[in-house]
Amino acid sequence: MNRGKITFGKIKLQSFTPAGSKESAESPSTSSDGAASGFGSFGRVDSSKEDPVERISEELDNSKLQEVMGISGFGRKQAKQFDINEMIQNAKRNAPKAVVDEKSIAKPDDDEDSKDDDDDEEVIGPVPTTAGGSKDATNEKRRQKANKEDEDDSDDDEDDEEDDEFDEDAAINKLPHSHEVEMHHGSKAVIALASDPSGVRLASGSMDYNLNFWDFSGMDKSMKSFRSLQPCENHPIRNLYYSFSGDMMLVVSGSSQAKVLDRDGFEKMECVKGDQYIADMSKTKGHIAGLTSGCWSPVKREEFLTSGMDSTLRTWVFAKTKEQRAVIKTRAQGGLKTIPTSCAYNREGTLIAAGCSDGSIQTWDTRKMFVHTTHCIRDAHTKGSDISSVLFSYSGFQLASRSMDETLKLWDMRAFKKPLHVFDGLFSRYDTTDCCYSPDDTMILTGESLPKGAKQANLYVYDTKTFELVTKLPITDSHVIRTLWHPKLNQIFVGCGNGIIRGLYDEKRSMRGAKLCVVRTHRKKKESEIVGTTQIITPHALPMFRQEKTRSVRKKLEKDRLDPVKSKRPDLPITSGQGGRVASSGGTLSSYVIRNLGLSKRVEDDQDPREAILKYAKEAAENPYWIAPAYAKTQPKAIFNSEDEPEAKKSKTN
Repeated sequence: MNRGKITFGKIKLQSFTPAGSKESAESPSTSSDGAASGFGSFGRVDSSKEDPVERISEELDNSKLQEVMGISGFGRKQAKQFDINEMIQNAKRNAPKAVVDEKSIAKPDDDEDSKDDDDDEEVIGPVPTTAGGSKDATNEKRRQKANKEDEDDSDDDEDDEEDDEFDEDAAINKLPHSHEVEMHHGSKAVIALASDPSGVRLASGSMDYNLNFWDFSGMDKSMKSFRSLQPCENHPIRNLYYSFSGDMMLVVSGSSQAKVLDRDGFEKMECVKGDQYIADMSKTKGHIAGLTSGCWSPVKREEFLTSGMDSTLRTWVFAKTKEQRAVIKTRAQGGLKTIPTSCAYNREGTLIAAGCSDGSIQTWDTRKMFVHTTHCIRDAHTKGSDISSVLFSYSGFQLASRSMDETLKLWDMRAFKKPLHVFDGLFSRYDTTDCCYSPDDTMILTGESLPKGAKQANLYVYDTKTFELVTKLPITDSHVIRTLWHPKLNQIFVGCGNGIIRGLYDEKRSMRGAKLCVVRTHRKKKESEIVGTTQIITPHALPMFRQEKTRSVRKKLEKDRLDPVKSKRPDLPITSGQGGRVASSGGTLSSYVIRNLGLSKRVEDDQDPREAILKYAKEAAENPYWIAPAYAKTQPKAIFNSEDEPEAKKSKTN
C-alpha cells in the first residue's frame, strides 16, 4: 500500500515556555501567535528570567552555528503546517473534471515535485497537488505524453510497412547483383577461377592453356589483365587455388605434375612425376596420369592435395618436392579402381572428401590412416557421370556436390546417408562446373551450360534452409562454368564458355574489388620517340666513324629541336622587299629561278643581257674552258672570212 510521503523543511527555533506556565496548559499544536504547529517548537527560555551574560554567550554560539551550517535567519522564521485531509477535499471540489486519486495526491509527483521542494525553502510537510494551475499543467503534460506515444506508434507502423516493402534479411536482397563488369580472358572457355583471401588478385585459367592475373588495385575501367602466361605448356588449366595466406597459388592442369606459383606468376615448385611401370600406386613418388582437381589445406600452410586419373589422391608439402606425403586410393563397389574427379578439405582440415566417376562420395579422416573411408555413399549420383565439384559449407555441417547428371545435392554431415535436397534440371557439359556457398551459408549458387535452342545460360541461386529458388540470373549467351563468391569483397565472379569473366557487385553492400576499377579512366601510354641502340665504343676510330656520346633524352630532344631538318621546320615567310619586288630575288619568275637555281652571282634585272655576255668574250678567248681545249690538238686552225677583203671572182665556165 502506497502511503503519503512527508517531507520536512528547515527547523526553526522559537520561544519555549517552561512546564507549568499558562501557555503550556494550552494545546501543544497552538503557538503564541496562533499558528498551527505540527510537532511543537524549539527555542530559548524566556530572556527575562535568564542571566544577561548567559544570553549573550548563547547568541554568540548561535551565530557561530549559523555560520558553520550556512543557514540564514536561524530561529527567526516559523514553519508552515498543512492539513492533508482539508487539501484533498479542496482538490476534489475545485477539479470536477479531473479524476482525483487520494493515493496520487498524498504521493509527491516524482522528480518535478522534489525539485519544487528544493526551490521553496519555507515548506514543511508534504507538497500538495492543488487543483489550480499545477494540476492543469500536470494533466497537460500527461496528454502531450500520450499524444507523443501515439505518434511514435504511428511512425513505427509506417516503418514496419517500409520494412515489409524492403526486407534486408530477405535472401534476394543479400545477393550482390545490381551492377556488373566484364573481363575478357580470351576466346576459349574459362574453366578455372580463383581469388586470394584479401580480394586484391584474381586468377583465371582457360582451355587455351593461358593463365591470366588480374589486379583490382591497378586496373582501370578497360579491365585488362596485367600478366598472361602458360605455366603448363600445352595443357589446359583445370583448377586454380590460392593458399590461405595468399602468397602462393596451386595450378592443376591436364598434366600429371601440379605446380606452385607465387603471387606474380613465377614458379616455386613442381611436383614430381611417378613411375608408370609400377603397379602399386602407393610405391610411386607422384601421379602417373593427368590431374583432375586440387586444393590447399586450410590449417597447414604448406600442405596441398591433388587428385588424378591414376585413381589416387595425394597430399604434398611445399618444402619437400621429391615425393608426396600420403597416398589415398579410391575404390569402387567391387574393389576396383575409380577416378576421383574432385576433392576438397573441410574448414577444420580434419576431413578430405572426393567425388568419384562411379557416382560415389568418399571421405577420409586426416587424423587417422587413409586405409578405410570415414563416410562412403555409393549411389550419391548417377553411375558413370563425373562429380564435377564437392564443397563443404563455411559452418562445416553441409556438403554440396555438383554432378554432370544435371543435379546439385546438399548433404548433412551429421546424417550422411540421404541428401537433404536434390536440385535437378541443371544441364552441364563441362566436368569442371562447380558450385559455391554464400558467406553466411544461407544460399548456394551454381551455373548451367547453354541448353540446345536456348539463348542465355543462367546462374541459379537456391536457399539452403527452405530449398527454394531465390532467383535465376541470366549471365551470358554461352555456358556458365565457374562460380566464385568472395566473402570479403561480397562480389560474385562467373567464368563463361566464351572466354568472358563476368563480375557482379552491389553499390552499397560490396567493397573494393571491381568497384575500384570502374571509376578509373583509361590512360593511353606515351609512345617513345627515340629508339634505344647499343653503343659501340671505338676510341681510336676515325672522326667520320666515331659515334657521339650518349646523352640524356631531354638534351637530345633539345638539340634535335634546333636542327631544322630533324625538327622538320617549315619555310619561313618572306618579310623583306620594296616596291612590289622581293629583295632576295628578282621580280619575275625567271629571275627567281636564275637566282636560286642557276647562277650564283647577282644579275641585275636592268642590265642588257648581250653586254653581260660579251664582257666575258676576251676572257673566253684567252683562257678557254669548255669547248676549245677539247679540240685544240685534233682540229686545224679555223680560218674565218674577213669583211674587208673583196669577194673572189668566180671562174667562167664554158
